[in-house]
Amino acid sequence: MRRFLPRAHQAPRARRQARRAVRAGIVWITSAPGTYLWLAALFVTTVALHRMSPGFEEDFLRQRSTNIHELSTDPVRVLIASAFWIDGGRWAPYAVLYTVFHAPAEHWLGTARWLAVVALAHIGATLISEGVLAWAIRHGHAPQSAVNTLDVGVSYALAGVVAVLTYRVPKPWNLPYLGAVLIFFGTPLIADRSFTDLGHFAAALIGLACYPLARGRGRNRGRRRNLDRRTDSGVRTPS
Repeated sequence: MRRFLPRAHQAPRARRQARRAVRAGIVWITSAPGTYLWLAALFVTTVALHRMSPGFEEDFLRQRSTNIHELSTDPVRVLIASAFWIDGGRWAPYAVLYTVFHAPAEHWLGTARWLAVVALAHIGATLISEGVLAWAIRHGHAPQSAVNTLDVGVSYALAGVVAVLTYRVPKPWNLPYLGAVLIFFGTPLIADRSFTDLGHFAAALIGLACYPLARGRGRNRGRRRNLDRRTDSGVRTPS
């Protein structure tokens, strides 16, 4: 006959499991400091946007936008500032995306290499897309007003990280993953041919070009290097 533990015995077990889950969550976050500090900054700026009037918000974001006008005026400032604001004011989806893509990439690559991929994708894709837009304006394929287009956000960096994770996926699943990445970012470019879609596709290609940063990290050892060994209590702690 099966015996069931009394509830008095089940409660301590549930508490231990809850404590382990909390500790695991803390280790996951603290071992990807760049990801979650960035996400925390985005939370603060998103709250600030919600307190602005619509008209002021548009002008405020335009001054921090990586459009042609701002890039030609103060490129370093806007390239940095644009990465800390979300156009649209929805933070929660980014919390999920950062946890699914950025955090594993930082665990795997380490903070310095992860940040290099982020910077290369964000800056490179911005310069490529805005450079093509400038060419289109100069040749009459886009209106002159496009020099002041509102363009802030973190999606180029995210696209680059999604792409570089191709080298983290174990064989044979890395090829289907690569195909999904190219289809996801390439289809909108073919269908809509917008400069933002070009930026996303360029960012994905830049992420794939970051193979030298991923080389030697291993497909299955990334998280182990940052979450490291088990302690006597069975909880993973950073080394």
